[in-house]
Amino acid sequence: MKHFFLGLSIFFLLSFCNDIKSTKQTSQLVNKKDSITIKQLFNAALTNGQCYQWLDELSNDIGGRLSGSPEAQKAVEWGEKLMRELKFDKVWLQPIMVPHWVRGEKEEAYFTSNNIKYNIPICALGGSISTPKNGITGKVVEVKSLKEAEQLGEKLRGKIVFFNRPFDATLLETFRAYGGCVDQRVYGAKTTGKFGVLGVIVRSMTSYIDDYPHTGNMYYGDISENQKVPTAAISTKAANLLSKKLKENSTLKFYFKQNCKTLPDAPSFNVIGEIIGSKYPNKYITVGGHLDSWDLAQGAQDDGAGVVQSLAVAQLLKLNNIKPKHTIRVVLFMNEENGLRGGKKYAEEAKTKNEIHIAALESDAGGFTPRGFSFTATPKNQELIKSWKTVLAPYGLTSIGEGHSGSDIGPLKSETISLVGYRPDSQRYFKYHHSALDTFEIVNQRELELGAASITSMIYLLDTYLK
Repeated sequence: MKHFFLGLSIFFLLSFCNDIKSTKQTSQLVNKKDSITIKQLFNAALTNGQCYQWLDELSNDIGGRLSGSPEAQKAVEWGEKLMRELKFDKVWLQPIMVPHWVRGEKEEAYFTSNNIKYNIPICALGGSISTPKNGITGKVVEVKSLKEAEQLGEKLRGKIVFFNRPFDATLLETFRAYGGCVDQRVYGAKTTGKFGVLGVIVRSMTSYIDDYPHTGNMYYGDISENQKVPTAAISTKAANLLSKKLKENSTLKFYFKQNCKTLPDAPSFNVIGEIIGSKYPNKYITVGGHLDSWDLAQGAQDDGAGVVQSLAVAQLLKLNNIKPKHTIRVVLFMNEENGLRGGKKYAEEAKTKNEIHIAALESDAGGFTPRGFSFTATPKNQELIKSWKTVLAPYGLTSIGEGHSGSDIGPLKSETISLVGYRPDSQRYFKYHHSALDTFEIVNQRELELGAASITSMIYLLDTYLK
């Protein structure tokens, strides 16, 4: 028994020594100063943060900001003015040409079954052509996938194709569920147009069952003009109803009408503000969100939240007298929703100028409760970023691992850059995404400011430890 306790004592002593060794290794990466600084950043955001006020202005004073629209231009002017008020060292507009698609008059849709007319909530998908003036009417073929539509082929001719694959409810990460079915929205018309279909309707990209259709971009690809067909989304409640009625009456006919069109490309801008680095002024860390939004609502969550949180990085660093070593760029990207022209232009110009970007962070997942970050980086920087969980976990930032960072910063990808995506809680995001529900009123002020502090903390760590 004596030897047992002696052995047990040695075990605990060795364990304690290993813990000390591990702690020392960690402290080389994140130390007490970092913990104090991050606490100060959160305190400043929760007591003096201005994200909510800025989002109120962007959402309620300007509204939906589809690329090429007057509202998008107003948002550019708003962003530039605010950056100057925040006293960035440099502020400029980066010119780009963007797609200019307009919705036109409100869409309408219905079907009749057993002499009962059912009105259907519907919205055109971005980039779609219009229907003829009097709309289109046709029999409906329901499919669950692009592959199923391809297999039906010529049997679809003269029909309206109804893509009805829902979110996978078993996936806890709702962005994975979205990724698992969004192909039918994006490529449904491209896949079926060559078979002579009349049109395409798709179940809205959300797990919520309601009467709000969700728009989003679609893509015709290289099919000929005469193969392009009008494409729209119907609400999930309507999709369930239509599917049910088709089982009762496979010959029922669906009617829809939309008045959208694509105008010539329009001039617009990325809005860029810069805080010049004290030690490495020619090495850049970019943080941003996209300024454009869909036109059905105000784009408060997608991506007004990301825009104001990115702007808050400059405010919170200044409030805490933090002078970054690297140059920090806040970029309000234009045209993420239907072309990614802003992200591509920013990366293209950076390459032309031989700029060295060591990191980039994007906020485009809403202003919900902070959960963590996803990233792509070199093996060395992967381990470095994972090690920061020690100081970030107390703020709920426990999910830190490899994954998609963001669409606008994606074009910056290289063998050396670290790309980081802010990841708030995702459970509510797709209730609002691309729908008329995406308004300022559904944003929680505290969650929004917590996100700003989280993003600023990550920028602080990237600036402190990356070279």
